[in-house]
Amino acid sequence: MIRVDVVSVSADAVSGQPVVLLRPAEADAEDGMRVLPIWIGHPEATAILLALQGAELPRPMTHDLLLNVIETMGFLVSRVEVTRLDGGTYYAAVVLRGEDREVAIDARPSDSIALAVRVGCPIYVADEVLAEASVIIENVDEEQEVEAFRAFLDRIDPSDFMS
Repeated sequence: MIRVDVVSVSADAVSGQPVVLLRPAEADAEDGMRVLPIWIGHPEATAILLALQGAELPRPMTHDLLLNVIETMGFLVSRVEVTRLDGGTYYAAVVLRGEDREVAIDARPSDSIALAVRVGCPIYVADEVLAEASVIIENVDEEQEVEAFRAFLDRIDPSDFMS
């Protein structure tokens, strides 16, 4: 397993569908930027973006509710693992740690990442998944990417997503 960081959440230029980009935490800048793109749903993209922004909403979103249930049951979210890729579908697990045991819960990567961002736990990707599905983006101006991401976050208003 390779530890990764969330680089960005943006819209796919062709389909408009949200995509989260994960990058190995120990990235080698000389090789360009290796990223793992995972296409996700709009609600999950919103949940990840709001968590990255640290937005405080008046009522809990689904991932906040899940976290509250996990903690009420006496567990902590230890880590998130993107475990495999099968037929274009990514699989993940949320690993919970309790007083006397560790439990892995099957989950979608998008939900897992939304939860990980909320608690600040590490995200890992299986070596095979990264080898199979990651891409290298060459000559990336990381500062420019971060600035573009911040501009995107500045345009998002949490009230736009409240029902």
